[in-house]
Amino acid sequence: MAVIEAEVRKPIPFDVGRLDKLLDEAGIDVLVATSKHNVQYLLGGYRFFFFDTMDAIGVSRYLPALVYRKGKPEQSAYFGCGMESYEQELGKFWPPSLELSLLGSPQTMQAVQAHIKKLSGVRRIGVESAFLPADGEAVLRQGLANCDIVDAVFPLERLRARKSPQEIQYLREASERVVAAMLATYKQCRPGMSKEEVCETLRREEVNRGLVFDYCLLTAGTSLNRAPSEQRLEAGDIMSLDSGGNYKGYIGDLCRMAVLGGKPDAELVDLLGFIEEVQQAARKPIKKGARGGEVIDVAERMLDASPHRKYTHYMAHGMGLVSHEAPRLMNNPRMSYAGYDEGRPMESGMVISIETTMAHPKRGFVKLEDTVLVTDGGYEALGDGGRGWNTAGQ
Repeated sequence: MAVIEAEVRKPIPFDVGRLDKLLDEAGIDVLVATSKHNVQYLLGGYRFFFFDTMDAIGVSRYLPALVYRKGKPEQSAYFGCGMESYEQELGKFWPPSLELSLLGSPQTMQAVQAHIKKLSGVRRIGVESAFLPADGEAVLRQGLANCDIVDAVFPLERLRARKSPQEIQYLREASERVVAAMLATYKQCRPGMSKEEVCETLRREEVNRGLVFDYCLLTAGTSLNRAPSEQRLEAGDIMSLDSGGNYKGYIGDLCRMAVLGGKPDAELVDLLGFIEEVQQAARKPIKKGARGGEVIDVAERMLDASPHRKYTHYMAHGMGLVSHEAPRLMNNPRMSYAGYDEGRPMESGMVISIETTMAHPKRGFVKLEDTVLVTDGGYEALGDGGRGWNTAGQ
C-alpha cells in the first residue's frame, strides 16, 4: 500500500528537478542520504548541533537519514534522534514525515526500511556507501531484499557541484576568514615558539572569527615535515601555513607563506614568484564553458618546462561542503577518483582549489593554495589576500 502523501512543510531548499534528473540517469528510485554533509545540503543548511563534532554515543552512533523519492518529494522523510525535536519546534525540517526518536545506526535503518516498504514500485535504492555503517546497511538489505541497493554518491556530488549564491557567500567568508587568521597568526610568531604553539594560535584565531578549525599543516625552516611538533622557530625561518577552516560547513582551504623576522632573499623571491606564475596561469582558462582539464594542463606545461619540476607538484580540485568534491579536474588515485570533468565544460558556480607545492631540497617548503569561483565571464578569487612573502613576528 502506498504511503499517505503529505504536504511539504516548507520550501524545498535544493533543485528538485536537477536531483530527479540525476537519480533517473543513475536508475535510482529512492535516495537514502546519511552523510552529515549531504543531509545538511538536502535540509537547506541544517546540521544538528549536538553531534556536530562527533558521532559515537554508547555502543553505536548518531546516524541522520533523509529519504527522498524521485519525483515525489511529498513522500520524503527525515529520521533523527529525540533531541532533534527541539529543532522541529523551530521549524527546521521540510520533509512531510519525521521520526525523531532514534539513536543508533541499526535503529535508523529499521525506520528507513519501514518507510520505504510503504512506497510502491521501488526497485532500486541509492545509499552513500562510504557513509553508511555496516550494521545499518545490513538492516537495510535484510528488510528490502527485493530491492537493489547501489551507491548514490555520484548523483549527490553532481547536485552539489554548482553552488548557490548563499553557498558562494559561505565559501567567500570561509576563505577570507582563514587568510585573516593566518596573517594574524604570523604576527604573533616569535623565535623559540614551537610549531604546536603556532597551530594552537591559528586555531584560536580561526575560532575567534566564527570558523570551525579543521586542521593546520605547517612548516618552518628547511624542514619539509608539516605536522605540528615541538620543533622551535628560529629567526629567518621561512614558514608555511596551510589550513582548513569551515564556515557553516563550507570549507576555506588556503596556504600562505612568511619569513620570520625578516625579508626573503632573492632566491626565495624567485621561488614563490614561480609558484605565483603557475597559480595565475591556471586561473586564466577558468570560466563557464571552458574545458575543465585546461586548469590542469596549463600548469603542468609550465612545470614541465621548469627546472623545479622534480620537486614541485600541482593539483586542482573542487571545494564546498567536502574537500575534493566536484568538479573532478584530474585523475587522483590517492583520493580514489578519476577526472570526470577533465573533458567537460566548467559551470558557473563551481568552486575550485588550485595549489602549487614546492618541496625544495635546500630551501624548504614553499606553497600557495587559492580558492577560485567559476563565473559566466571568468573567475573570482575568494580570500586572495596575503599571497606574497609575509613578515612573521611583526
